[in-house]
Amino acid sequence: MKKAFLSAFPHTVPVLTGFLITGIAYGVLMQTKGYGVFWSCLMSAIAFCGSMQFVAVSLLTAAFAPLQAFLLSLMVNARHLFYGLSMLEKYKGMGKLRFFLIYVLCDETFSIVSSTEPPEDVSPKAFYFAISFLDYCYWLLGTLCGGLIGRFIPFDTKGLDFVLTALFVVLFLEQRQKNGNRTAGIIGLACTALSLFLFGADNFVIPAMILILISLLAGRKKLCS
Repeated sequence: MKKAFLSAFPHTVPVLTGFLITGIAYGVLMQTKGYGVFWSCLMSAIAFCGSMQFVAVSLLTAAFAPLQAFLLSLMVNARHLFYGLSMLEKYKGMGKLRFFLIYVLCDETFSIVSSTEPPEDVSPKAFYFAISFLDYCYWLLGTLCGGLIGRFIPFDTKGLDFVLTALFVVLFLEQRQKNGNRTAGIIGLACTALSLFLFGADNFVIPAMILILISLLAGRKKLCS
């Protein structure tokens, strides 16, 4: 297990830097809305869904609307359905550990696991667990730091939630550098742009995901060749 963590850590360094900044932003934002360190860390530990956690801040401070919250959560996190399907082969034979791997699967962890193979002398089970666990801890650490900083330093929180978008852009660019991912990346951009044009900024996420899935399935033979 120690060797697995040592092998996994270099792959998670970009996530470490991104999650620390993003987590700090989230912790500060929660603090400014009246939720202390305990609540922000509890939210990160249980929910662990960065983009939805930023959205949830406004839900927590608005009138209680469970149906709206459910639909919004579904739209924001629908992409995890596709992540889960693509991880079936990677997570096969993981035993009870698969429940934790599924629970903490996020955009950044998916990006690493889907494009990285464990060293020959390291168990895949231990390697993927190390990546998932490290990313999970990075997010908790960032949230804790943000909550503590927000208690003592006043912040103008305008634009803080953009750090999550910036992290996604960095991960996308990193994936684009790999030749095998360029065609899929172009398909993803085209489908997203088309869905944004047809459905608008408030409703394009799920249609874009469906369109990307159909496009990739239709061209899977050429993409895999």
